[in-house]
Order: sequence, then C-alpha cells, then structure tokens
Amino acid sequence: MKNLIIAFLAFLALASCHNNSNPQTAKDAADSTAVVNNSYDHLYGTWVGYFMAEEAKDEVYNQNKITLIIKNINDQKVVGRSVVAGNDRPLQGTLTDINHKISFVLDEPGTDKYDGRFEFELRKDTLVGTWKSYKQEINVTKRSFKLLKKAFVYNANLMLDKDGEYIDWESSKVKKVTDTIDGKAKIYMNEYYRSASNAVFTLNSSAQELKESDLKNLRKLDLQILRNTIFARHGYTFKKKTYRQFFDFVDWYIPVSDNVESELTALEKKNIKLLERFEKYAEDNYDRFGR
Repeated sequence: MKNLIIAFLAFLALASCHNNSNPQTAKDAADSTAVVNNSYDHLYGTWVGYFMAEEAKDEVYNQNKITLIIKNINDQKVVGRSVVAGNDRPLQGTLTDINHKISFVLDEPGTDKYDGRFEFELRKDTLVGTWKSYKQEINVTKRSFKLLKKAFVYNANLMLDKDGEYIDWESSKVKKVTDTIDGKAKIYMNEYYRSASNAVFTLNSSAQELKESDLKNLRKLDLQILRNTIFARHGYTFKKKTYRQFFDFVDWYIPVSDNVESELTALEKKNIKLLERFEKYAEDNYDRFGR
C-alpha cells in the first residue's frame, strides 16, 4: 500500500511539472515566431526608380534614375547607400515598425553639397518617400521617389532599346536663319541637335572585339554611346546629363556605383581605348528636331 501511495504522488508531481512547462513552451514558440516575422531580410538589396524634382529654383532635368541600397538592419539601425546622378553616398538612419507599417529616416553624411535626408515607407512592394537637401542654396531642394526592388546583374549582352530616343538634348548649336516672307527678310534662330545612328543598336562593345573598320564612319555621339554603354552595363552612375538622358530610361540600367573600373573585362578595356582614339577625331552632324 505504501509503495502504491509513493507511486501515485510521483505521478502527480510529474504531471504538475509537465503542465507548468506548457505555458513557457508556447511563449518561447511565440517569441521565436515573432523574431522570424520581424526579420527585415526582405528589405535588403537594391531599390530602383526615378528621383523626381518637386521643389526647384530654375527649370531642371526633372528626373534621374536612383538606386537605394539597404545593406544592413540591426536593432532598427539601418546602413545603406544612395546612388544617383554621379554620386554614391553612404546612408545611416533608423527603421520604425509600428503595427507592421515600416518607415525609414536615412541621412547622407552632409559633406557633399547635394547631401540630404531620405524619409520613406514601405507600401506593399514599393518604397515611397521624399528627399530634402540640407543646403537650400542648391537648385533642387526636394525630390520624390517610388522604388521597386530590382537586383543588379551584369550582362555583357544587354543592348539599348531600339525604341529609345538618342538625341543629345543637352548639346545644341544655334544657327541664324534668314527667310523671306511676303518679300521681307526675316531673321530667326534655329537650334540643331546631334543624334546617334543605328550603330548603337548593332555594335556590342562589351561582347565583341571592335575593329577600326567598325568605327571609321561613325559619328562622335555613336562612339560616346558605345563606350558608355559598357559602363552602364556595370551599373555606373553618370554625372554628365548627356549620358543620363540616354541610359536612365533603359529598363535594365541600374546605377550601383560611381567607380566600376575594377569590374571591366579585358575586352571592354581594349574597346574603350579604341573608341576613345576615334572620338578625338570624329565629328557630329546636327539636325533639327522638335521637342
């Protein structure tokens, strides 16, 4: 009988321990799930879109392609980079996550005159927000953006869109034109712009070894575009507006760096030298285009 009582008491003690452990196990599981659900790994990477001028003192080139790169999120502290219009700037700031609404405040260092603050939030699959400059004396003091996550991948076979417009609107020549209307001479000014030929769609300066015979009859703008398409494939961010106007609207172009020299292939380096040599002596023809 004594042995039976001891066994019964042991069973009650074991059952009590088991019941007391269940709430803790459930809490641990909930905490574990919360950690997984609060992971921000899905935010890491390159977010790409257009940087639209909202507040400007003068007429400006309204939009540039921009890439925000989120590199690390640790305890709501965010580290990243902004790449736009020839600038590659570090970013630091904070992430706020309230009721699954994620927002960011990220600052550039302030050591460049175009540095500023990014404030944006995640809306479904899009980062939506604004940038404001620290300095008010620059031309554009506020920009807006909507960015989608898009991975950068180098591909030597990427080509320019044949439906694109390859007219250099940033470089024009003004000519005086005299016309006779109703027997009276009228003088007015016409603007002429240089344009690219179909060579920019047919020659691949990253995948084929260019020959002098390929280049000898090309316009200077053709040569410049062929050379800079190499850099565009590597994600180079262009400071010069002439090149931004050609590449910003190409779907595959993602600016990720202001220095890609170490990424160039041996073939590309060889082609660049040849293209630069021909650029020195090439000329452009200027035509009339409506805007």
